[in-house]
Amino acid sequence: MFDKLLQKLVDVFSSQTAIYVYILIILGLVFFLVISLLKKEAQEKRESQTLKLNEDPIERIENLIDKKLENIEVASSSKQEVKIVLDKNVTAAPAAPAAPSQPVVEHESHVVHEASEGEEGEDNESRFYMLTQIDKRFETYKAPKYDNEITLKKLCDDFRLFSAGKLKLYYDIEDIRRFIAGLSVTKLIILQGMSGTGKTSLAYAFGEYLNNKTVVVPIQPMWKERTDLVGYYNEFTKKFNETTLLYKMYEANYNDEIYITVLDEMNIARIEYYFAEFLSLLELPNPEGRNLDVVSDKWDNDPILLKDGKLRLPINMWFIGTANNDDSTFAISDKVYDRAMVLNLDKKAKKFDAPKLEPSKLSSSHLQKLFIEAQDEYSMSDRNSRRIKKLDEYMIEKFHLTFGNRIMKQINSYVPVLVSCGGTELQAIDDILSRKVFRKLESKNPVYVRQQAEGLCAYLDELFGEDQMPLCKEAIHLIEQNV
Repeated sequence: MFDKLLQKLVDVFSSQTAIYVYILIILGLVFFLVISLLKKEAQEKRESQTLKLNEDPIERIENLIDKKLENIEVASSSKQEVKIVLDKNVTAAPAAPAAPSQPVVEHESHVVHEASEGEEGEDNESRFYMLTQIDKRFETYKAPKYDNEITLKKLCDDFRLFSAGKLKLYYDIEDIRRFIAGLSVTKLIILQGMSGTGKTSLAYAFGEYLNNKTVVVPIQPMWKERTDLVGYYNEFTKKFNETTLLYKMYEANYNDEIYITVLDEMNIARIEYYFAEFLSLLELPNPEGRNLDVVSDKWDNDPILLKDGKLRLPINMWFIGTANNDDSTFAISDKVYDRAMVLNLDKKAKKFDAPKLEPSKLSSSHLQKLFIEAQDEYSMSDRNSRRIKKLDEYMIEKFHLTFGNRIMKQINSYVPVLVSCGGTELQAIDDILSRKVFRKLESKNPVYVRQQAEGLCAYLDELFGEDQMPLCKEAIHLIEQNV
């Protein structure tokens, strides 16, 4: 009986089903073992992290700061050793007890620690590097000896001879007189003409004659705002990207020299965009109110002449724009033309022998004085004033064009100065009317302008004398031909 029972158990435990059961049990044990090992490893990891968190926080923070300090590059030549000691309350204290803690300065858009590297400059360095260098240079500045005896006529003659003798640049005396007289009217002069007629070189030569080199700013096609001219604040470097124009404008506010800035190919971008703020400020009668926004906030270590982020447009700087009229440029709008003086350089002057004159040191205040004296001494005659008034009435009746207060003011400033430079009153009137008044006929009905062209020329002969207004007639006929 017992033997039979034993045999049955052996048969059951050795059957195929039993073998499957054994395998499942073994797999279950292996799975349980693996799970136990994983749990144990995770527990050890958590215990390790807990131990790290329970470490002394002071020591942990010191280790982090030491790593940061290793990556800091000290830009100044005299590197200072920075040591931070943390007490058990995790409070920062100066390395040396005698040294005062650095104050925190708050600005409109920045919170700056004066001694923190990468914020308000390293070692309290200004964000305007070039401008602060000018401040340092002018601490010991002594004004040069200016030639305050020169007259406007001599200025024109000497400038022409200097350009020919020293620079081998030749200009008609009429163009020189128009250029100098234009400086008395506005701070913006536009030189137009074919390529190679000497537009840029005229402004360059004037800077050489004054012994104060002309700044040439090549205008870029994508320029659209003021920052393209004067620069911008870089939030990443915490520095202001200064331009040569900003540098020269700042320098000009320190002295009385004459500064000439060339906006080369000024209409390759829209002047009304990148030069808009300048145009508005130059219209203000009070030069002290012509303040250009440079930055939107104020820092304690900003340059001296930068007041609340603004820089005054220097009264001794003139902007000379060169313009080409082709498919690659934009048309200059009436807004710009009305505020500027235009000089057409359509032909090259003939070469002539000239002595090699030395540069002349002329102050801006003396040049302005010469302009004022000329306007008092050679004010326009009553006869020509009446003629201009009648011409204004004729233009209103026939073309609905009027001179306007701005143009009349420019005429009264320009004519006397051109006379003082050696020209005649009728020459000056002919010149400024051709560029400021008859140019506006281009915007009128072309068919109607063509019909009225001969009558307008005849009226000019009747009013001013036959063939006394050649430039005005030339402008009218040019418009007629283009129609």
